[in-house]
Amino acid sequence: MGQVSKRGVSCARIAEENAYQLRRYHQFRQAADAVAAAWRKHPDVLAVALIGSLAVRPFKEVPRFSPYRRAGIALWHECKDIDLALWLTDTRDLNGLRRTKNRALRELFENGGPSVASHQTDVFILEPATDRYLGRLCEFKTCPKAKPECLVPGCGATAFLQQHQDFRFRPDTLAADRMVRLFDRATGQVNHAAEALR
Repeated sequence: MGQVSKRGVSCARIAEENAYQLRRYHQFRQAADAVAAAWRKHPDVLAVALIGSLAVRPFKEVPRFSPYRRAGIALWHECKDIDLALWLTDTRDLNGLRRTKNRALRELFENGGPSVASHQTDVFILEPATDRYLGRLCEFKTCPKAKPECLVPGCGATAFLQQHQDFRFRPDTLAADRMVRLFDRATGQVNHAAEALR
């Protein structure tokens, strides 16, 4: 019989959940590298950075799901998607960038890498020099798509540049200790998130 924690959840189950969350963390970072590598070939891409919880070292917290939340058991943080900052000189080919991203994820899986769905990426489009947030890269194949999301004021004013109601991009998201710059055309810098923690 497996060892049981004092909160009534087996130690084996806790270990299994922790292993899964760490594995997903590393798989998402691998996928971020694949997308950044594909975007480097696009002339309008000035820089790409990994942001959000994937950009920092793994940390533990009491999750939102039971039975761990109810028992107050801390696990490795659950990474649900990949947040990428993308600096562009021109936003006229956002659909091309969307297709490039999706192709990179598909090829990663076909070559034995992890399976990451296109909707598991959030791409924040930023203005060069100012870091001004412009919107997010839309996941729909057409713009506009006649979906409720498309009714947000300003959404689709630039094709495939999605807007979210009441969303505010926080400038501190781009703090040096809170992002991993994967590519910078001006300096030639290329970093690999999957290797950064080794």
